[in-house]
Formats: sequence, structure tokens, C-alpha cells
Amino acid sequence: MRKIIALYLACFSCCLHAQQKPSDQKLEWFRNARLGIFIHWGIYAVDGVTESWSFHNGEMSHSDYMKQLNGFGAEAYQPEEWVRLIRQSGARYAVITSKHHDGVALWNTNMNELSVPESTPAGRDVLTPFVDALRKEDLKTGLYFSLPDWTHPDYPGFLRDSSRYAVEDDTARWAGYLQFMRGQLNELSKAYHPDLWWFDGDWEHTAEEWQAATIRQVLLNDHPDVIINGRLAGFGDYSTPEQHLPITRPDLPVWELCLTMNNSWGYQPNDTNYKSAYEIVSIFAEVVGGGGNLLLDIAPRADGSIPEEQKRLLEEMGRWINANGEAVFDTRVGLPAGHFYGPSTLSADSLSLYLFLSGRQQGPVMIKGLNNNVTKATVLGSRFSIEPKVVGN
Repeated sequence: MRKIIALYLACFSCCLHAQQKPSDQKLEWFRNARLGIFIHWGIYAVDGVTESWSFHNGEMSHSDYMKQLNGFGAEAYQPEEWVRLIRQSGARYAVITSKHHDGVALWNTNMNELSVPESTPAGRDVLTPFVDALRKEDLKTGLYFSLPDWTHPDYPGFLRDSSRYAVEDDTARWAGYLQFMRGQLNELSKAYHPDLWWFDGDWEHTAEEWQAATIRQVLLNDHPDVIINGRLAGFGDYSTPEQHLPITRPDLPVWELCLTMNNSWGYQPNDTNYKSAYEIVSIFAEVVGGGGNLLLDIAPRADGSIPEEQKRLLEEMGRWINANGEAVFDTRVGLPAGHFYGPSTLSADSLSLYLFLSGRQQGPVMIKGLNNNVTKATVLGSRFSIEPKVVGN
């Protein structure tokens, strides 16, 4: 593949400064992790349809969507192999869909029977062994959880007219749904003690209706160091742009871009429009240079196997990170715009500057307005060095 290389510059003084806003100490592991793996796995992989949205968007009926429960067997599911690939990719955390908008839980919930253990041929909890495998490899655990449940009878369906109601018109019914939702959150929090909560679907109701402040406080009471993403109606710790690099840095100083390998979050065999390894690494470099994390999605099949193209891309990421990890991990935002044409990062002590260059780079690499003496310039992952030259005053 075409390559993205990292150029290392050692600087004599500590005058390299990029604006940094203070962040909570509990966010430090997240800021330094840089790469996480997102896993969308659910019954939608049986027919290879869009997760949850397929029945809301009219691609299929809700009843036909739910028939996929009968085909979810997880026969080839090997959580240790998943974690091996995650580790090999260079990622330091993973986020898995414990429950998507369709309401199907991967764990053995006591709140209803709509779960993989109770309602599918798999017949077992598939969440616990994955979390256990992550912990065994000292990787941080994130749980995706959908605030809305489009199958629950007390949820005011966002797009299904037959089940829509105004919360203020039936407060008892809404309270019943909140009790159910918080019951599932309590199960997950007590059983798994996740390092990170990745909420979704907050756009359907206000923070007051979700009782977002209460949800946050309850989760923090269970685990004071837990991190919450920015989709809890304004009560999260970091921003979560989706699928596209933000033109400007998000409002919150800590952020994470979630990105699919092709055009789909869940497994869709007809979606072969995969990004190349070069494209993914290029996006990753831009994200890291902007001080963010990349949450790269994989989509296992219904049997639990991971498609070969997804494996290959994870392995390519790992090879690149093995050579260039020094420029990625435990770094912070690099040069301000206008000083260098491309992404860059700074070491925590500000003594090392890392420039991300296309492998086809030709001619000089120019940095403008650098008030430091460059003592050494090398290409990471190689023994190749470059002689720095100062032009002008």
C-alpha cells in the first residue's frame, strides 16, 4: 500500500506550545489511547440489513426484522480471537454494542426476554466472555448502549406512528420505560464496571426527559472513574463526531471520531466499498494530529466470525502503528495551522515534534515559524535521518 510515514524532530528547547485545555485525570488514559475498535454485532447481521434503522426506514417490517432472532447462532464466536485482532491493530480499548435501538441485548438481562441468551439459537450470554477477554489483555472496556428501545411497548416510537405519544401526555408510561432502561444500565454497570459508556440516540428526547443528569450521577456512583461519551444530552465527557473529520476541532477538548471501514456499521455482505489501509491511516493521522481518538468499526457476521477484509485492515493498522506508535501514543496536539502542511503531534514534554507525511513525499519538508533549534530529524521505523536546514532568520 501507499504509506504514511512519521518524521521525528528532536528540538533543543521547550518552546513548542499548542493550546491545551485542562482535562480530568480520569480522561488521561482515553486521551493517550488514540485508537479504539467499535464492534456492531447483533441480529441485523443475519440478513445483513441496516442495524435497527431498517425497520424504521421501511426497508422491512418490524416483524420480519425480528425474525432474524431465529438465525443468530454465534457458532464461530471466539472472543479471544476478536481481542487478539484488537490488540494486533494497536488499539487500546474497544466498544461493543451491548444493545442497539432494536432492543436486543447481548447479555442475559433480567428486565425482559429480548436477549441473545433467551431469544436466539446462540442461547448464551455473548457479552461477558468478550469483556473478560479484553480485561485479560489489559484493554479498556467500552459499552455502547442505546437510550431508545424501538421495540419496548412503553417507548414512544420515534418513527412508528402507532406507538408514538407525547411524554407529557402519559408520564406514567414514560416513567415505566425509564425504569426499564435504568434497570438494564444498572445490570451492565454492576456486572461489567465498564471503563467507558458509549450512549446513542439522545436526540429523541430532552435531557430532562431522559433524566440524563441522574443517569450520569448513578453511573459515577458505581464507578467514579468511568468516562461517558457526548451522547447523553449534554452530560458527557467528550465529543463524538461520526464518519467525517470535523472541519474545526469539537467544542470539548477531548474527542473521538467513529468511523466505518466501508459504508455500514453492521455486517452487510453486499457492502464491499472498503476504505484502503492508506485511507484509514491517513484519517487516523489527521485525527491524532487534531488531538482526537479514532474509533474504527468492525462488523462480525451472525456466526461471530470477522470478515477477512476487516481482519486485513486491522493487521495493516497494527503494522503501521508498530513502526510509528511513538508519534501517536501519549502525544498531544501538534503545530497550529499554517506552520506545516499536514498533521503533526508533540510529545508530552514538548521536546519532540512528529510530522505525518505521505509516503510519496518528494522535495524538502518545510516547517514555518519554528523558534527552536532542531537537533535531529529521523524517519520513524527506519534508520534514515534528514539534515535540517534553516532558511531565513
